[in-house]
Formats: sequence, C-alpha cells, structure tokens
Amino acid sequence: MLFSKDHWKNEWTAIERKEQRFLDRMSKEKPSAWKEKIADKIPEKLEGTLKAAFRKAFELVFEKGTGLIEKTYDKEKQVQTFQINEYAACVRKDRKSVRAFARQAGSGRARNLLLSGIEGAGLGILGIGIPDIPLFTAMLLKSIYEIAISYGCSYETEEEQCFILSVIETALTRGEELVQANRELNEWIDSGIVRGPDRQEQITRTSDALAEALLYMKFVQGIPIVGLAGGMADAVYLKRITDYADLKYRRRCSRRYLV
Repeated sequence: MLFSKDHWKNEWTAIERKEQRFLDRMSKEKPSAWKEKIADKIPEKLEGTLKAAFRKAFELVFEKGTGLIEKTYDKEKQVQTFQINEYAACVRKDRKSVRAFARQAGSGRARNLLLSGIEGAGLGILGIGIPDIPLFTAMLLKSIYEIAISYGCSYETEEEQCFILSVIETALTRGEELVQANRELNEWIDSGIVRGPDRQEQITRTSDALAEALLYMKFVQGIPIVGLAGGMADAVYLKRITDYADLKYRRRCSRRYLV
C-alpha cells in the first residue's frame, strides 16, 4: 500500500513535539506534600503486598485473561476500523486521514478513563484498596490493547507484552531515568529489535513501578469514605500511562509508513 510520506513526516514531527512536552511535564512534577505527612503511617509490608498483587495480576492476564478482556470490546470491529483508516490514508493522502488513527484510539481511551474513575471511586468509598488491583490492571491492559489495535499493532506475543510492560514502566519514571528509558523505547521502535529483559523480569519491574507510584493512593483508598480520593487515582494514572502509550504506538505506526 502506497502512502504520501510528506503527511507522515508531519505526523512524526508532531509526535516528537508531544513526546517532548510529556517528558518536560513529568520531569517538572513535584512530590505531593500530603504524601510526606502520611509516609510514617503506611505499613511497612504494604509496598511488598502491592508489588506481589500487580505481578500476580499481570501473570494472570497474560496467561489466561486476554480472551476475557477481549470480550469487553469488539476487537473485530476495531480491526476493521483500523483497516478503513489505513485505506483512507492511502487514498486521500492528507493529514486528516493520517490523524484518523489517533481519533480511533482516543475514543476508546475516553471511555476507559470514565469507567476506571467510576470503579475506583466506588471501591474507594467502600474502603477497598488492594482488591482493586486486578480490576485496575485489567482496565489498564484493555486500554493499551485498544490503542494497539487502533495503530495496527498486535498484543498477543511475548515480545509485544514486553513492549506494553516497558511502556507502563517508563510512563511512571521521572527525570533522567525517564529520558533514558524513553530513548531506549524509541530505539526499540525505530530499529525493530527487541530490547530489555524477558517477560517475567519485565513483569517484576513494571509491577514494582506501579506499586511505588500507587502506594500512597492505595493506602488512602483502603479507608472508607476518605478512600474516594485514593480510588480516583486509578483514572489519573490510567490517563498518564495511556497518554504515553498513545505516543509510542503513534510512533510505531508512523515509522511503519515512513520506511
């Protein structure tokens, strides 16, 4: 299929600008003062419990749960929509048709953010924190799966699962660590060569990153009524991670048509 590379070059430039804004925003984000106030109240074992819970959730989904997640959306219809967008980009050869991939991805993200916010808030009011992790993990992967489909990528192979896990981990980092991890992901995308650890090690790294990021929120979420604020963090972190995932899959899509 032939594409006008000029519009994809413009898309590539737009992606790099958006990516730099994401890096700048995350690097400037300051630690919350309220977290420092409750740090000594958090049980020592909580972080380890969260890490184990996220590891178990990822392992369960990758081994047995992807089919269940796919029942929550019409995969065939979304694949067909991608194919229509791809054909339109070939025929029209304009910027609007190139942006159709991002519009498709954005519609699913908005819906998932709403559902995550409702689910997290509801469990937060009830004071349910750690049991929320399998639901949050499933919603997170569902959101990324739908983004992947929108840009013509799969998510079933171990290699793709490692890519997804790396995206999640990178989205939660800060400063120079974020810059370096982002650079490594881009090298992975641009070269097509798999980088980083195997899936099990990457599951551990990503689970640790999620546990550290959500530690305070899940502690608060475990307190009835007050936990509403902690529960809402599900949607906050889902947005942050899926914003970054959208950039990475847009880059993959653009790279495919620029080669």
